[in-house]
Amino acid sequence: MTTTPARPPKRYLTPFNVVAGIIVLVGLILTVLRFTQGLGAVTRLSDNYPWGLWISFDLLVGVALAAGGYVTSAAVYIFGLKRYQAAVRPAILTGFLGYALVVLALHYDVGRPWRLPYPFLISRGTTSLLFEVAACVALYLTVLFVEYSPAAMEWLGMKRARNLVVRLTLVLTILGVILSTLHQSSLGALFLIAPAKLHPLWYSSYIPIYFFITSIIAGLSMVIFESGLSHRFFKHKMDAGHLAAKTDVMLGFGKAAAWVLAGYFFIKVIGIAVDDNWHYLATGYGAWYLVELIGFVALPAFAYAVGVREKNTVVIRWTAAWTVLGIVINRFNISLIAFNWYLPAEERYFPHWMEIAISLFIVTLGVIAFRFIVTRMPILYAHPDYDAH
Repeated sequence: MTTTPARPPKRYLTPFNVVAGIIVLVGLILTVLRFTQGLGAVTRLSDNYPWGLWISFDLLVGVALAAGGYVTSAAVYIFGLKRYQAAVRPAILTGFLGYALVVLALHYDVGRPWRLPYPFLISRGTTSLLFEVAACVALYLTVLFVEYSPAAMEWLGMKRARNLVVRLTLVLTILGVILSTLHQSSLGALFLIAPAKLHPLWYSSYIPIYFFITSIIAGLSMVIFESGLSHRFFKHKMDAGHLAAKTDVMLGFGKAAAWVLAGYFFIKVIGIAVDDNWHYLATGYGAWYLVELIGFVALPAFAYAVGVREKNTVVIRWTAAWTVLGIVINRFNISLIAFNWYLPAEERYFPHWMEIAISLFIVTLGVIAFRFIVTRMPILYAHPDYDAH
């Protein structure tokens, strides 16, 4: 007889599995409907709004929130902030899954998704911003996959291949920063062609710079937000080093986010002054603009600063969640709410429930993939057979 207690049977009907299973089932049904009946069967897109929720949320928001990969890698491998090493792999994984889901979402939004490779293979529109965005996203997704691969190789026991990729870390990091700088700003530059459609408070010749700066803010905040969730739900998978690094990551990234948010606030005010748009602040759209600027830029900058000063990780964690919400609102304002702002209410776009359900389906796939990987691969702990990376 043995004194070792029997391991309890693994439960499959957990609340997470049930809810995720229902969302995935509905999403698969709607996917079949989308690709057999066309966009009109599942969306409310129109000539006035050819880009709807899938572009606004799945692309514009998704790319911004996936910026933690290049922000964290740059901090550790370019600026030498090695104390944040523990945050690199979770940030890279989140970025890789985020960009992979962006590409997946594009297949739903594009009328003929099988023609996505055409700009690269047949009709090269090298003067188009969309071509630059597509090329950079495709290349950066490849870079993120290679940066993530050492964790998978350690799990699979591919030591020689893993060591080869690790030697390329600095090169991959520099390439990732260059590509991210290009396509994060170019996503904003896409709206430069619509000065008559985008409200003057959100339209600016500086909008590419705004998009790049907010991607840094989103990246810093997402690392903090994801770190807090990981420590809550995957603490049992973490080693002592990752557990000890939690406070350093939150304080360091929170301090950086406070400075970047403060700088972004003043740049936005300067933008209003340069374009002489002060009179728009007295309108209804102006009130909403102030809600975004003060409530989701100035306020989190102050809250981050207070949290760092008091070393209060709870305040920093909640501020990160609030800032992420602010990034979502900013992208929605530019692509939906303040877009075609002069149209009557009956002609304005509101997403079909199927669009919302498919977006929720795509996000759920990302959560399932993240959960599968971190519970099996050395993402939140250092593999004992390899040097820390």
